[in-house]
Amino acid sequence: MSIFEAGMMVCFGISWPIAAYKTFKAKSVNGKSLRFSFLILLGYIFGITHKFLYSHDAVIWLYFLNVFFLLIDIGLHIKYKHFSNKK
Repeated sequence: MSIFEAGMMVCFGISWPIAAYKTFKAKSVNGKSLRFSFLILLGYIFGITHKFLYSHDAVIWLYFLNVFFLLIDIGLHIKYKHFSNKK
């Protein structure tokens, strides 16, 4: 297991819940890009695939945790973008 990869995933893992919380509280997605979020999701999918095929270790759970929080943020983005378009 790479301590540096785990450190990166922990830092990202802290960032996603904060981003989702800010979106939830503001109920606004101004300045956020859904394309960027999906690009990061694709990166996580590649990372998970690599872990399954070549380097199965405990860091894979950090990938899944990050994907979970990123999906929450994406869901909030879709919800509030749809809500703001109805105004």
